[in-house]
Amino acid sequence: MLGENNFPLAAFFCFGYILARMRHEIILAPEAVRDLNRLKASIRSEVRDAIEKHLRHEPARVSKSRIKKLRGVRKPGYRLRVGEIRVFYDLRESVVEVLAIVSKEDTAAWLSEKGET
Repeated sequence: MLGENNFPLAAFFCFGYILARMRHEIILAPEAVRDLNRLKASIRSEVRDAIEKHLRHEPARVSKSRIKKLRGVRKPGYRLRVGEIRVFYDLRESVVEVLAIVSKEDTAAWLSEKGET
């Protein structure tokens, strides 16, 4: 549907909300693909759903528990929490690059080994 001046209605603001959000491309690094394939099927499905839900449209939207911007490291820039699993990713314009999918107990070791300061 088109609104005024033949612009799509989704491009207009409605009650303070933007109706159309930018869709980010999600790329999994080879390490992240291996990490994902090592997970049990039920957990793998949960992680895939969380990546799609939280990283597709608003990957930089920090929350108290789900998404965290990491301090003290340059790369990765963000962490997504999915139960006992942590998804580390970087954000470049409209591309989300998932670097690794790590269990909670392996997080500190992974960051010290792979994180760039």
